[in-house]
Amino acid sequence: MPLTLIKGSYRIVGASPDGDSVRFYPDDPEAFSKAHLRVRLNSRGGVQLRLDGIDALETHYQAQNKGGQWRQPVGPDAAASLLSHLGFRTVERDGDGTVTAATPEQVPGHIMTRFADKYGRAVAFAFPGQRSGRTADGGDVHLDVRGMRASANYSLLEAGLVYPTFYSLLYIDLRNAMSKAAVAAREAGKGLWAQDSTVDGFKLSSRKQLREDLVILPKLFRRLVDYLGLDETGGVSLAGFANYLDTRDDRLVVVSTGQTTEFATLVKVRRQTIQLTVPPEDIVFAEG
Repeated sequence: MPLTLIKGSYRIVGASPDGDSVRFYPDDPEAFSKAHLRVRLNSRGGVQLRLDGIDALETHYQAQNKGGQWRQPVGPDAAASLLSHLGFRTVERDGDGTVTAATPEQVPGHIMTRFADKYGRAVAFAFPGQRSGRTADGGDVHLDVRGMRASANYSLLEAGLVYPTFYSLLYIDLRNAMSKAAVAAREAGKGLWAQDSTVDGFKLSSRKQLREDLVILPKLFRRLVDYLGLDETGGVSLAGFANYLDTRDDRLVVVSTGQTTEFATLVKVRRQTIQLTVPPEDIVFAEG
């Protein structure tokens, strides 16, 4: 099945783009409805993108269970690299991370997508500039590995600025190429991989440690802080974390074995130590 090409522009003033999400405004206001994509548009016709195949360190995650807002340690700036790749030369933010000024204020771009996630975000590959060629806006396009390498998604992964996080609707050839890029970045110690503790494991001793020190897969981070939100005392006991993970519907396939299982079975918890037992690129989550 091909992807849909949608042309438009990226605008970031007033928004809080991070390393795997940015606001996109189609040239054709009806572009998404014509493509039968159930996205959530803002009052100016913009949609939030979720960049396919990658996950950046969280900059403002609202934990469940009244757990408050969290962020992961400040590391390699995936957001700055994303915006630079898309064509923004300068970006100014306030203390909350909201963009207050950008040069230019908007940049042309295009995306390739075929579905929206449960939050109404278009799951897409994002590219700077206007696509050359005969494919019309809103038309079907086949994205091969060579073309995908020009995307912001691949660029960030290749630089080691984001984690590979794959879902079931991502085409296998694109996923394999992205996986190889992630492995190469990790082996070279690029970007966040120089500090990553996901597969080696880590001992959790404080909430401050999660915010300021531990660089881990964002999916695991989100599950951890959602779980900690259940503890009104502000503690960090992991006594119930394995059971908590088992209640979440994180279905997946382990690529190397073909095993269908859940995230809980891949996370080893021993007292206060946590370890993901397979590398992130070996996991394909079911698209919820």
